[in-house]
Amino acid sequence: MNEDGRVRGLWCAMLTPLDHAGRLDPARLASHARQLLADGVDGIAPFGTTGEGPSFSVDERRAGLETLLDSGIAPGRLIAATGCAAATDTIALSRHALDNGVPRCLVVPPFYFKEVPDDAVFAFYAGLIDSVADARLRLYVYHIPQFSGVPVTADVVRRLADAYPGVVAGVKDSAGDWTHTAQLLERVPQLDLLVGHEPHLPQLMRAGGAGTICGVANVYPGIVRAVLACDASATDEKRLQQFLDILFRLPFVPAFKAIKAAQTNDPGWRAVRTPWIALPDRACAELVASLRDGGFMASLR
Repeated sequence: MNEDGRVRGLWCAMLTPLDHAGRLDPARLASHARQLLADGVDGIAPFGTTGEGPSFSVDERRAGLETLLDSGIAPGRLIAATGCAAATDTIALSRHALDNGVPRCLVVPPFYFKEVPDDAVFAFYAGLIDSVADARLRLYVYHIPQFSGVPVTADVVRRLADAYPGVVAGVKDSAGDWTHTAQLLERVPQLDLLVGHEPHLPQLMRAGGAGTICGVANVYPGIVRAVLACDASATDEKRLQQFLDILFRLPFVPAFKAIKAAQTNDPGWRAVRTPWIALPDRACAELVASLRDGGFMASLR
């Protein structure tokens, strides 16, 4: 994040560690956040998609954010993922973030009902802003229709930016659809435009985008940092794609957690929340072997 408070560079969609009983593990959460920042990540976004956010209750997400702040993570290094299926829960989490000095909220639209018209999506975000009623709020719209089933079109984002200048601060576009990203760059260039699809980063940065909030940064921030540069080499981009090809042979959240477990020699990292299922031992071994063969985990025993 730069001096004017805008989100720039490499932000991590942070994994959420669990204890042996399947509860949020505060010590691991804080340790992981501190390590990410030490490894050069510019900021972190807890309880997004990679962080299994919809699988945690409002109280758990409040407690997680407070844990990060209490552990010394500066509010300016955080963007709180506050979107829920119920608008009232989104409002409560967004107010909680602001009350704790975190003005940036990453908000997916309510995602249970599908085929929602643009006017209803606009009305949700407008209602959120009006209900929170706090000029400090910096809203980052979260477009991830392959999971939410509810797209946030460029027209909706433009209407929001016009209606709430300054409050609507940016977009995380995780659809992996460059056509949509290009529309945002054209229609709302004043916003912080971030992608979750890492292979689009070089193109985004050349076009004047802000950066990324991504899952790969949990395990290989250096690979993402390399492609974040406007002059990223074909070798850097190929390296990233090689990793993604290995990762997406498996469900991505359990795979990320299995990689983290291998990197830290801590099998507790493999625990996931339902509806995910932790990778079985054989799948973990095959994943690590593939990464080692690709040169990604050469340091592991």
